[in-house]
Amino acid sequence: MLDARIVLVEPKFEGNVGAVARSMTNFGFSELYLVNPCEIGDDAWRRAKHGSHILESAVIVDTFEEAVEDCFFIAGSSGKITMGDKNYARVPISAEGFADKMDGYGEKVAVAFGREDYGLYQEELERCDVLVHIPAERSHPTLNISHAAAIVMYELHGKGLKRPAPADQSEKERMFGFFDELLAEIDYPEHRREITSLMFRRMMGRSVPTKWEYNTIMGVFKDASKLIRGKDH
Repeated sequence: MLDARIVLVEPKFEGNVGAVARSMTNFGFSELYLVNPCEIGDDAWRRAKHGSHILESAVIVDTFEEAVEDCFFIAGSSGKITMGDKNYARVPISAEGFADKMDGYGEKVAVAFGREDYGLYQEELERCDVLVHIPAERSHPTLNISHAAAIVMYELHGKGLKRPAPADQSEKERMFGFFDELLAEIDYPEHRREITSLMFRRMMGRSVPTKWEYNTIMGVFKDASKLIRGKDH
């Protein structure tokens, strides 16, 4: 699990702080820093629910620099980006791309979310190593801070899941070969075999079958081939 600190910079609404604490519990994060926050009252505790222990242990500091000073990598989240080259501080990567980048990272990381109205200031962005952006409609590009935090934490948490081993290339080629043999054995129209074979290959490429799925499909193909051959004799 990534050693990440969630930093909320001058949050203005206590309900958002509570909602972030709740999401932190959902996705396995426990370290919350609040930079010059609003008063944390009943609404925050109500929305935190099972994340109340995170509110209790939250560290309150006066400046952004204090919140990130012992972190090796700093990511800032913003709905305002630029696709040009002049303002490097606002050239983004996606939340998914950020999670990929952090996969296996062994040092302390700070993930900072800015003010509900102004986001992170330019000087704060310039302190960040990367800007994380969640694509949304151009007419409404900025997400609520608690929603944005939940999405980023979800992406980071997903990298810690153990995924089944995928079928390797040689196994997939063997499967494609069996599929072509099956087409031939059922007298599938010859003029349609090539495009059907390609369609099956593309479909399997999109699905990224696991080894277990590969073995199951191969078992079906083999049984079907045996049955067809038996009927021919």
